[in-house]
Amino acid sequence: MADQEEGSEPQPQQTPQIEPPPTEQVPTNVEQPPQQAPPQRQDERGRNREFRNQRPRQPQHQGPRQQGPRREGQRHEGPRQEGHQPRHSGGLEISIVIPLYNEEQSLRELYGQIRDAMERNRNYEIIFVDDGSTDGSARVIQELRNRDRRVKLIRFRRNFGKSAALSVGFAQAEGQYVITMDADLQDDPEEISSLVDELKKGFDLVSGWKKKRRDPITKTIPSRFFNFITGMMTGIPIHDFNCGLKGYRKEVVKEVKVYGELHRYIPVLAHSLGFRIGEIPVLHRARKYGKTKFGMGRFWKGFLDLLTALFTTRYLARPLHLFGFWGLAFFLAGVGVDAYLTYLKFVDGISLSNRPLFIGGILLTIVGVQFISIGLIGEIISKTRTNADKEYSIREILK
Repeated sequence: MADQEEGSEPQPQQTPQIEPPPTEQVPTNVEQPPQQAPPQRQDERGRNREFRNQRPRQPQHQGPRQQGPRREGQRHEGPRQEGHQPRHSGGLEISIVIPLYNEEQSLRELYGQIRDAMERNRNYEIIFVDDGSTDGSARVIQELRNRDRRVKLIRFRRNFGKSAALSVGFAQAEGQYVITMDADLQDDPEEISSLVDELKKGFDLVSGWKKKRRDPITKTIPSRFFNFITGMMTGIPIHDFNCGLKGYRKEVVKEVKVYGELHRYIPVLAHSLGFRIGEIPVLHRARKYGKTKFGMGRFWKGFLDLLTALFTTRYLARPLHLFGFWGLAFFLAGVGVDAYLTYLKFVDGISLSNRPLFIGGILLTIVGVQFISIGLIGEIISKTRTNADKEYSIREILK
């Protein structure tokens, strides 16, 4: 028994010699994977295109939404409205600001002319500013907006004036270039491209010049006199300050503050900030509907607004330069007159009691002192303003 136990010990050593043959036969019986598997593993990062192409396509349009066969490359879109074009990466190029008051009859025709003129450049917006119209102007603009989403409407509760309308329109404008024009069809939208071309040449503001004006003589002669006086006092060599057809760079309309009735002097305000001003002749047409909203009184108001524009652009930050100059002139004139009369009193013995000129000299002296005092008070006020607008315009900052 002991010998058998000793002889049985080598038997476990022969067991591994019997097992290898089945292990060698296992791979031969395993089914080989399909030949397409290796390229799938090699192309795992790119989500194998062959694998996607082999997948069965599921129908994409089923049920009530399917409106017919879909062509390859055709994009399914709902009802398309005019003006739903994609914006350029740089934003809008042109904003057209149109202030209006009771121009219901001309709005549809004006919109059609603008659309035809801007056919080559559809990257624009039209901003109508209704200055408290009492007719159906707002209703017409809403109809246009329903057809073209590039049309925008701003309505005032009452009539605030053209300057207020332009100011609000400038604040809402998003285009790189801003065009202003009237809504009475006297301005030709075909001139928009000419204004933009001049702006691209380097001008910051381009004013239209109605060289051949289609207005009655009661408006043309006073307008020429007004433009001559304005050009002489401001030093800006343009012929038509009050032309409604103008082109601006975006930075001009964002910096120039228009209020009161200063819309006539936007070139003056822009020039005072250092912007370049240009001018081109534009076509002017006769009024087709309605009548003008401005009377003869605007020329007197325009002259007073000119004084306002000159004062605010030249002396707002230094009022003593204006009042002090005239105050010093009056003061020296009064002192000179009284000194001369006093000399005659002591040298020639001429009495001053019957010399009205002596009283006039005293009045000139008092007026001169008052003017100087007003200038000093203005200087104090200008130095203590905490919310004053800046008196300068920056072109660029390099850091």
